[in-house]
Amino acid sequence: MAEKGKADGAYDEIERMIIFQEITPGSLVSESMLTASTGFGRTPVREALQRLAREGMVQIHPSKGVLVPAASVDTQLRLLELRRVLEALAVELACGRAAGEHRREMAAMVDRLKHEEFTLGTYLETVKETHHLIVDAAANEYLADALAPAQALSRRFWIAHMREEADQISRGSTLHGRILEAILARDDSAARAASLALNDYLVDFAYAVLGHLRPPRNKDSSAA
Repeated sequence: MAEKGKADGAYDEIERMIIFQEITPGSLVSESMLTASTGFGRTPVREALQRLAREGMVQIHPSKGVLVPAASVDTQLRLLELRRVLEALAVELACGRAAGEHRREMAAMVDRLKHEEFTLGTYLETVKETHHLIVDAAANEYLADALAPAQALSRRFWIAHMREEADQISRGSTLHGRILEAILARDDSAARAASLALNDYLVDFAYAVLGHLRPPRNKDSSAA
């Protein structure tokens, strides 16, 4: 396997460990522990940690270790403010730019979201694939770089505070499916509305963690 491929593999495995809290939030871990846990060598683990640090998933403290910061509701809400704008742009661009292969993969993904019986792990991978499909179809690498950390940190928060797993997976599958269906129809207005509806769900989820109702929504967030 090429070194780049190893770094990607180390990234995926460490991200999974963080998201599923196999590494306790607020704890310090060492590169050697991660090397042993993932099965990857020091260089790919180090490259993966640098990428995760850029995305805000870890903080690297030389001579001390790697800190996995705790996820807070306040941080999640600020992330969702950014994600809201970027994802609305991504789906609008994808409506006009999605090529034949993108559209075939999106159609297959819609079918999976409607009919597959997901575990939490397989659902999470499907969501990541869906996000990658949309960003690839949008054909803007700068947008991809900006969205990736917001989506990864949002997934981490969602998993950390998951309750009523089957219901949440069902709701998320429906919302993601609606976005893809609108892109396939090349309906940028419907795609934007579906993207905002997903964001509204995630914001409501964050407020529910606090035991609070969300404040009244702005006009642009009312369409589902």
